[in-house]
Amino acid sequence: MTTVKTKIGRRSFIKSSALAGGGMVLGFNWLASCKMSAEEVNQLPKEWFKINGYLRIADNGQVTILSPNPEGGQNVKTSMPMIVADELGVDWKDVIVEQAPLDTNAFSFQFLGGSQSIRRGWEGLRMAGASAKAMLIAATAQDWQVPSEEISARNGILTHTGSDKSASYGEMASAAATMKVPDEVQLKDIKDFTIIGTSQKNVDGHKIVTGKPLFGVDTYKEGMLTAMIVHPPAFGLKLKSIDDSEAKKMPGIKDVFTIKVFNDDYEKAFFDTRTFNEVAVVVGNSTWEVMQAKKALKIECEPIESTTESRDRFGRKWKEHTPSGLESTKKHYAEMVAMTAKNATVKRRDGEPEKAFKNAAKIIEANYTAPFLAHNCMEPMNFFAHVTDEKAELIGPLQKPELTEQTLSARFGMPVENIDIQMTRLGGGYGRRSYAHWLVEAALISQKMKAPVKLVYSREDDMTDGIYRPSYSATYRAALDADNNLIAFHVKTGGIPQSPLHENRFPAGAVENYLAEDWTINSNLTVGSFRAPSSNFMAAAEQSFLDEVSEAAGKDPIDFRLELLERAEKNPVGENNDYDPERYAGVLKLVKEKSGWANTEDGLSRGVAAYFCHNSYAAQVLDLKWENNKPTIEKVTCAVDCGIVVNPDAATNLAEGGIVDGIGNALYGEITFKDGVPEQNNFDTYRMIRMSEAPKEIDVYFVDNEVSPTGLGEPTFPPIFAALANAIYKATGKRQYHQPFLRDREILG
Repeated sequence: MTTVKTKIGRRSFIKSSALAGGGMVLGFNWLASCKMSAEEVNQLPKEWFKINGYLRIADNGQVTILSPNPEGGQNVKTSMPMIVADELGVDWKDVIVEQAPLDTNAFSFQFLGGSQSIRRGWEGLRMAGASAKAMLIAATAQDWQVPSEEISARNGILTHTGSDKSASYGEMASAAATMKVPDEVQLKDIKDFTIIGTSQKNVDGHKIVTGKPLFGVDTYKEGMLTAMIVHPPAFGLKLKSIDDSEAKKMPGIKDVFTIKVFNDDYEKAFFDTRTFNEVAVVVGNSTWEVMQAKKALKIECEPIESTTESRDRFGRKWKEHTPSGLESTKKHYAEMVAMTAKNATVKRRDGEPEKAFKNAAKIIEANYTAPFLAHNCMEPMNFFAHVTDEKAELIGPLQKPELTEQTLSARFGMPVENIDIQMTRLGGGYGRRSYAHWLVEAALISQKMKAPVKLVYSREDDMTDGIYRPSYSATYRAALDADNNLIAFHVKTGGIPQSPLHENRFPAGAVENYLAEDWTINSNLTVGSFRAPSSNFMAAAEQSFLDEVSEAAGKDPIDFRLELLERAEKNPVGENNDYDPERYAGVLKLVKEKSGWANTEDGLSRGVAAYFCHNSYAAQVLDLKWENNKPTIEKVTCAVDCGIVVNPDAATNLAEGGIVDGIGNALYGEITFKDGVPEQNNFDTYRMIRMSEAPKEIDVYFVDNEVSPTGLGEPTFPPIFAALANAIYKATGKRQYHQPFLRDREILG
């Protein structure tokens, strides 16, 4: 067993108190690391020592664990409490899980994103469960006048070794609340886990399938009005005037007006992205009435001016430039092509790449592009707001509630303690709900109407209002010597308006001569996080290119990657490589074995890809048939190393979801622009994957190790793009350089 400290110096990660009516409540820090040295702890901000999680044991033995992070389908509301329950030694059937409210005084890091929930909470959650168990044992030993070492705790029952004496956790909870929190506790050996590593059903599963009101769009309050927004039809335009004379006459309409999301002098924080700062608002009794009035509203627009404003990314300031003009996709691709010929910013250089390319026996070069993508969450953007002079109540789906609360406080000049954001389950997030401009809009509308309001975006509102995955381009070059050894590697990549480069990722560290450069192009199209940000493109381009290089070298694509990873492990180049080559190779070896890589069935074409992101490793082999000029995907075999798997069924579901989502985006995902106007605004023009197009079979395998858990919501998404592209090449003889793979490419010129 591992012994960990619950406090260091005067700083404690655990606090205990009694429940009114009997029982105990344990407050704990979800983010506390059990392995920090005293020096490391002294360097932590005070916020890390806030008690931000609660475990309640009632006198009837019922255990309640609060889950603080928003739930968007990643199953943290089930998996995180499982970790506490295992160390506590309670039967999972006796555990109740509740969604914790947003409370910045009691909680920290209450947000969804980056596949970080389990990784960041692993040690703190285990410490909490182990501390509560230790206090229950201490209280029992004191009551029975026996040594603590003779008390065992299992399935919520405390038992004295050598006698028949036993008591439930509930019977001892009140006494345990009076015990001193131990300075250190012992965590279970991994082999002794009884809940972690077992498949448990989603705690909200029954409510979801029976249609219980869990989602923001389900919110209803007495006297609630419905609101919708109208924004300029094109990026690069702003409102000039509105003619609401007809709209105001329509049945059920209460008012029509305009609002400004942020004041002109407001310094936006990192997640304060918004597309149109001023929008028109229609408020009425019902959604249908408001939608009809929207059609009657006439707006006049004018061009925006170029602006440069300061933004704050968690204390780091930077300048964001927004150009004027009406942008188009054709112009975007022309600009990206031009950038490939210009000098770029060097982010990493190993060896002498220019010299190696000059002396190469063979050079392989390819350019890859990817379009803007819309998130298209199945639940449209929505939020309920009731704002008065004294307080603000808000209810809805949100990925970064803690940060949004700060934005609202600044916008309304209202203390955060007067703002109550209640988190609902997300009907899809993928990064889209990190940017809560519609929440601010809902609050402003409620303030104006002096009434409770639910703001609802139509699908068209959401798709034409941003926030998109950036558009990207990458040019790769590889140099081979006369013996077909890879001697140099060069990546030059950029995007509109962000670069996707991760200069220290594979194959950095595996090639003697390596060069990574990037560039950006400013845009007035608003972009933001999209499932596995930037990795979703870099994996597609890099892993497609490595297949092309392996073919030029006359090597099997898996063996070629494994050779490079062996070099990175045994004789690495550079010191900043951000991946573990042994674990990276491990998923490739596992997927090679499980897919039967050497034995392709007749009529099937196979592609492979592997990638590291969000602290985890994923490799995939995709088998397809090419029929009627399109792929039929027979099977995907996936190997994942995300450390210890807390909930195997849930983990498999996440992996499968990432695979299906990635295939759909690779084949069809694209939003294009003409004179600033999005050319796709609903599912009839923005193609999504259909059920019949999903893989007929997906097999997911997890590397069995004792590494602490890492991310899983995002890592299986990026590599599937390339696995699909490489399989299509095997089937058709045509490389896939431009996403989406199934469309005409006339816009590339």
